[in-house]
Amino acid sequence: MPVKSPLYDSDFFAWSREQAELLRSGKLAQADIENIAEEIESMGRTEKRELVSRLSVLLLHLLKWRYQPGKRGPSWEASIRVQRNRLADHLDDNPSLKPLLPQALTSAYRDAALDAVAETGLPGATFPAACPWAVEQVLDGGFWPG
Repeated sequence: MPVKSPLYDSDFFAWSREQAELLRSGKLAQADIENIAEEIESMGRTEKRELVSRLSVLLLHLLKWRYQPGKRGPSWEASIRVQRNRLADHLDDNPSLKPLLPQALTSAYRDAALDAVAETGLPGATFPAACPWAVEQVLDGGFWPG
């Protein structure tokens, strides 16, 4: 019968330490395998959400760069460069996310376009309905739209 630790619901930090120690010591029969598996799957979903979130921030800055050229400045450029670096690091740490980039870009662009309307005050029709750039362009440090 699977073991379910009562700590899982009452003290997650203590549960995680307990489970790590059980795994390290080879006491698999005592480990809360079902919840460990759930947490590992959850970590994978978190990494995918992080990818979409970082892409969304980058796309927002690229949209502002493209559609508000008069407001371009060093802080916008730095934000774009930082997000590209963070995305590169995230993809280096999680290379299996790379095939998900086209889908993530589509999802991230929806949020970025909404944020761009809110942050720029420009009408929603200003921004294309779908991302106007390919993944390769978005991630390319030499690409600056407009």
